[in-house]
Amino acid sequence: MAEHLLSTAAHRTMPGNYVRPEAQRPRLAEVVSGAPIPVVDLACPDRAAAVAAIGAACRSHGFFQVLNHGIDDGLIAEVMAVAREFFRLPAEEKAKLYSDDPTRKIRLSTSFNVRKETVHNWRDYLRLHCHPLDQFVPDWPSNPPDFKETISSYCREVRALGFRLYAAISESLGLEASYMEQTLGEQEQHMAVNFYPPCPEPELTYGLPAHTDPNALTILLMDQDVAGLQVLHAGRWVAVNPRPGALVVNIGDQLQALSNGQYRSVWHRAVVNSDRERLSVASFLCPCSGVVLGPARKLVTDETPAVYRSYTYDEYYKKFWSRNLDQEHCLELFRT
Repeated sequence: MAEHLLSTAAHRTMPGNYVRPEAQRPRLAEVVSGAPIPVVDLACPDRAAAVAAIGAACRSHGFFQVLNHGIDDGLIAEVMAVAREFFRLPAEEKAKLYSDDPTRKIRLSTSFNVRKETVHNWRDYLRLHCHPLDQFVPDWPSNPPDFKETISSYCREVRALGFRLYAAISESLGLEASYMEQTLGEQEQHMAVNFYPPCPEPELTYGLPAHTDPNALTILLMDQDVAGLQVLHAGRWVAVNPRPGALVVNIGDQLQALSNGQYRSVWHRAVVNSDRERLSVASFLCPCSGVVLGPARKLVTDETPAVYRSYTYDEYYKKFWSRNLDQEHCLELFRT
């Protein structure tokens, strides 16, 4: 299976099955490079101001960066180092984990959903289920030797951060601080360790095309040296430039539904470049499959009727994975 992975060899020419049709290419020259993405300092002594800033960012961008998030810089550096070491393992070692089955909870794969795609994406990724850790860690990679310990430590920290953010997001909507945590239930937690190799022709492909996230909340650890994340804002693609010490947070589809459409799960994409590899580590907090989702009752009034019907997360997730990544926003299938 190793031959399916991009990370097993250098690529001097562009394989045809990665080339996007003309109308679907990223048009990198048109990307806005200097537009600010909202930044929230979680150490701000004025909690009300921080909550208001998070609410404003969720309404306007669906993305924001957080500073002073409480995760140690040394641990973050170790996560990036062990992730890079993993993708540099020999092909035969990585091939042991390869699968193109999206239902597998621990797998190394490439692109997005190679079983369905006609054009692939310039990405390899390691997908891990992370909660409860004692259930999944035994099946994680044993090579590099410190992979399990390092990634486990990060998973605990990023989960705690996610629940702190849930409280602030709930308050910003005028809900009880505990609303999101209680409504979403015993949150599942997944991680995607993404590796984007140097690409001979970045203008012709994507690391990941435009998509929204099907989960509730995503916390992204970006490569500090190589940019690649872009967000659609006001009809234009905006580059999210790495900011020292920051993590990037984005609203997933389920928080858009719970907020009755007030907060936005926005389109975002990953692009690649010709001379530098790039890593990112995306952590996803997700409702358990049987949780029933829909707009918070307090947010549904005669003036603001329900935008979405009730559904289970299992129903949503199956719809999401049955589509191509860049089709219409999956939430459109659940409108009232």
